[in-house]
Amino acid sequence: MDNIIDHKIKIGISACQFGGKVRYNGKGQDVTRLIGRERADFIWHPVCPEVLSGMGVPRKPVSLRSGNGDDFWEGKADIKSRDGVTMNDWMREGSASSLAMLDRAGVRVFIFMEGSPSCGVYRTSIKNKRLGHPPGIFGSLLLKEGFFLIPSTDLQSPLRWWDWRRRMFAFVWLDEKAFDTPKEVVECWHILKFLCQELSRKEADVMGKTIANLKAVSPEDYGLLKRQILDLLRRPSDIRKIKQSLWKNYVFLKKHFGIASDIVGMPEDERGITRIAGELLALEILTAKSGLLFGPVPIHYRRTDREEASEDAVLEESLEE
Repeated sequence: MDNIIDHKIKIGISACQFGGKVRYNGKGQDVTRLIGRERADFIWHPVCPEVLSGMGVPRKPVSLRSGNGDDFWEGKADIKSRDGVTMNDWMREGSASSLAMLDRAGVRVFIFMEGSPSCGVYRTSIKNKRLGHPPGIFGSLLLKEGFFLIPSTDLQSPLRWWDWRRRMFAFVWLDEKAFDTPKEVVECWHILKFLCQELSRKEADVMGKTIANLKAVSPEDYGLLKRQILDLLRRPSDIRKIKQSLWKNYVFLKKHFGIASDIVGMPEDERGITRIAGELLALEILTAKSGLLFGPVPIHYRRTDREEASEDAVLEESLEE
């Protein structure tokens, strides 16, 4: 089975994180510049639910009252401006319009601004770093629709971005793959199982046993199994798991395929996250060029000659502390 994505992934993003000066105070920043050359690898779809609601720039800041975004859609919470004006109808229209734009474009990935009462997912307040009432109104829709969600702040960390990027590739690849026959299920799992095991060995083992005994599983359950794998791929790994997976896969590749790199450290070696990200990227590039499966990054983009020529430069950048 081909484990390559041969088209540019479409990514939705809070417009204020794509350089749009659309926040209530007229400010915005472009976080995508933090990923350097990779920015050109994707097609970007910036949206701002608050602006699409009809609110202008600048505007009075809004906040959720009496509940969170889920409660809002059930009619149990309100969103009000600082001067107490209820903005429910406005935000309902703006969020629905934003979701419709993403759906129309076929977007399944979204980079959100944490702390926003509209786009926030795990925090809807920035002031004093309080949680607020998460998720936000638009964040609630994104969660319910099963989007792959990336906090914009994580683009500042080379290792966190590496983790999000590899799981995003796997998520988009599986989301687009047919998963309707035992053969398709087994082939998809063969490619993704090592990454799933890193994220949660317990859950991956349960999935593996289910797939090994597909005769006892009805075809209707294949969709549920696919959703379970997609849900697992949404969850971040941690540095301990990543270092262990890096070393385990490196030892395997060196022993069986002769792939060696003098920059890969052992799990107990102390080094910065930028360095670890560089080690991972080095093995990712080596295995891709050798046509091998690198368990932690099972899905790859198809690179053009120009992109391949720039990989060494990207690697050098990632190794600079």
